Amino acid sequence: MARVLNFLVATGIVAVFAAPALAAEGNVDAGKKVFVKCAVCHGIGDTKKPIGPSLNGVIGRTAGTDADFLAKKAAGYSKAMIEAGAGGLVWDEAAIAEYITDPKKKVPGNKMAFPGLKDEQDRLDVIAYVKTFSTQ
Repeated sequence: MARVLNFLVATGIVAVFAAPALAAEGNVDAGKKVFVKCAVCHGIGDTKKPIGPSLNGVIGRTAGTDADFLAKKAAGYSKAMIEAGAGGLVWDEAAIAEYITDPKKKVPGNKMAFPGLKDEQDRLDVIAYVKTFSTQ
């Protein structure tokens, strides 16, 4: 009986710690809907936007290095974003999640006039959607 009880307790502990990992997944379809907020400025897929850099291939890209957006000179990246990239900021899922939570906090002085996505699931969903346009 004690073995069964120990097994159940151990299984329950594993389940408690595994649950957040299971919940921390994004939904591509939901992300496409949330991305509408991003699409005001950012192009993805075949869509191009004049305000922000394309998010095609952003996963794995060094911050401030999209060639088309760099070509816009002063109308493109902020000095802060270029410096963040030069300092080693690479857009992986964790960096994107932190940035889209509060862009001004992650890269102070950047030009993005977006208050951030405060809902964690929205962030996970948008990242899942954006990943479908990245090869990494």
